Amino acid sequence: MKYGQITLPTTNIPVSREVDVLVIGGGASGIAAAIAAARGGASTMLVEQRGFLGGMGTVALVPAFCPFTDKRKPIIRGLGLELMERMKQACDVGYREEYQELLDWVPIDPEVLKRVYDGAILESGVTPLYHTFVYDVVLSEDRRTVKGVVVVNKTGRSFISCQYIIDCSGDGDIAALAGVPFQKGGEAGELQPGSMCYLLANVNRPKFRRYLEESGDTGQLHQTVERAIEDGALPEGRKSISGLAWVDDYLVGVNFGHVFGVDGTLAEDLTRGAIEGRRLAERQLQFFRRYVPGFEHAHMVASGEQLGIRETRRIEGDYILSVDDFIAARSFPDDIARNAYYIDIHLANSKSQMTFNHLPPGVSHGVPYRILLPVGIDNLWVAGRSVSSDRAVQGSLRVMPNCFSMGQAAGSAAALALQSGTGSRGISVSELQRRLLEQDVWLGEDFMPAEETAGKKEGNTP
Repeated sequence: MKYGQITLPTTNIPVSREVDVLVIGGGASGIAAAIAAARGGASTMLVEQRGFLGGMGTVALVPAFCPFTDKRKPIIRGLGLELMERMKQACDVGYREEYQELLDWVPIDPEVLKRVYDGAILESGVTPLYHTFVYDVVLSEDRRTVKGVVVVNKTGRSFISCQYIIDCSGDGDIAALAGVPFQKGGEAGELQPGSMCYLLANVNRPKFRRYLEESGDTGQLHQTVERAIEDGALPEGRKSISGLAWVDDYLVGVNFGHVFGVDGTLAEDLTRGAIEGRRLAERQLQFFRRYVPGFEHAHMVASGEQLGIRETRRIEGDYILSVDDFIAARSFPDDIARNAYYIDIHLANSKSQMTFNHLPPGVSHGVPYRILLPVGIDNLWVAGRSVSSDRAVQGSLRVMPNCFSMGQAAGSAAALALQSGTGSRGISVSELQRRLLEQDVWLGEDFMPAEETAGKKEGNTP
């Protein structure tokens, strides 16, 4: 409900910072973008609305990193793999020993990860600015470039000027404010549900393992969850746990169940989702205590600061990556990353079905540079789950390892644009690809930079 309008007086606001590259959003894509830009020689600022970095992995307590491999080899390398390995090394000895060789579904210790991210951006020379919201963007007269953003925080309202800007908000906030067209959800506007993740302490992992062996249930507790639903102890909906990620034998991260009808771009929906999510998490806690041996004395030590959000806006870019590209495992002349994560679209309501579509082991598709480029703006990149794709592919690209890759490419491209004095579309893609390869990014076994593939058919399957 709207309550009319008011007119604010015209005011002058101070310019608080002038930077080469401004990154908005401190999730996986924003961290990688900022580090890559700074390592590339650009003065870089990273603006984040919370008091720490990490996005869904720390804000929403998503309990594990999605796979970095195609089930045969690591295909997400570069900064993403570097940062995950740094988290492992910063964890306790038992954690390091158990997960040292693991690259898929690695449990997240959120407090360790926060410190790792802080250290990584400071070491690279990035200037962080936490507890800050973007209020508006300022465009050039021809509306082709973003001159900077108006931010609001405890200090007040100010303007940050930039030559280049990278939208890693996860929701395409900067692109939307700049007037870039976008899509949201399915044909009827339906959105994937959110999930309230949490950490449970005082659990007994060996006892839980014995229960699985004796009962024949799976690690996702299919049988146990179905029994609890039949008993009325859990609501109708997903009949298994999305994930249990064991940080230690007494501490486990949980991703379980859905909160429906939440649009992550609306504060009102996020408010309702947080309240409903905490209520559902409490009901799930009682389920664990009652139904799952090893969890009799479980204690919820933390729940997500906000609901975990799977999809909102998808910007319209120079190319829209499609489900056909995914299924055919296409490669592109302007590839800047590879992806093998399955299409994972969660049910929009408790009665609809989930969609899964897997590529064969060892197979991946290319992620073209053009999906990072929002139409109409020449100095803006979008990285993360809001890149230009159809809804099905967004259900695959949205996970943290892919966000690292896209962010690293965007940050490297911004540094290259600064050095060459061009816009986002004027850089040498082959030079960008060479730089990514030097940063240990994997672009395929026989990959050649773009200029060396001249004359080859676009969209070749590797």
